[in-house]
Amino acid sequence: MAGHSKWANIQHRKGRQDAARSKLFSKLAKEITVAAKMGDPDPDKNPRLRLAVKEAKAQSVPKDVIDRAIKKSQGGDGENYEEIRYEGYGPNGVALIVEAMTDNRNRTASTVRSTFSKNGGNLGETGSVSFMFDRKGQVTYPADAGDADGIMMAAIEAGAEDVESSEEGHVIWCADTDLAEVAAKLEEQLGESDTTKLVWRPQTTTEMDLDGMQKLMKLMDALDDDDDVQSVTANFETSDEVMSQL
Repeated sequence: MAGHSKWANIQHRKGRQDAARSKLFSKLAKEITVAAKMGDPDPDKNPRLRLAVKEAKAQSVPKDVIDRAIKKSQGGDGENYEEIRYEGYGPNGVALIVEAMTDNRNRTASTVRSTFSKNGGNLGETGSVSFMFDRKGQVTYPADAGDADGIMMAAIEAGAEDVESSEEGHVIWCADTDLAEVAAKLEEQLGESDTTKLVWRPQTTTEMDLDGMQKLMKLMDALDDDDDVQSVTANFETSDEVMSQL
């Protein structure tokens, strides 16, 4: 249970719902375009694209936006996005991994570096913090998908590695290379998941007080606001009391 609470803390985001939703749709559409361009435009023949479309649908991205993103990948004059990972430290030595997709590596690197320095962080070299995380597949289900024992059995049969169940829901973990297969088997038994994606799972976390959290959230939000940034993950942990004050 503590693990699930910890993950909820790590993934936490505050407000600005409309702007955040629009930005999220844009990031999901970009992932779909890149996945379709790198492989087959048919989701049934392209596991990465299938997961990208599944995640987009889970976030209520309209079908026409998804179709347009796939079609964009087939245009010869479309943008050529490059996937880049940045690593660094935030307030109190919290480790951050920033994943980006960009058509201009120099622009993105400059912006990310500037955002770190302006918000009390320090951009490091590739590999400087990722050793503190494991790349994992993550599938989440709502609490009413089943009881902890039932979800555990379904996860074991699907080939998952670990399950964290709480009153908030169920988080199922698997090897990154097994995500598509595990998600498909879980869907057969439990129905549609809330989310299915590849994530960075921290091996250890840094406890944060209110002041540290306020500084960290400012940095993470500033990074997340960059159109080139797809995701931001940090290895922090904090109390529910602190979270309620943010």
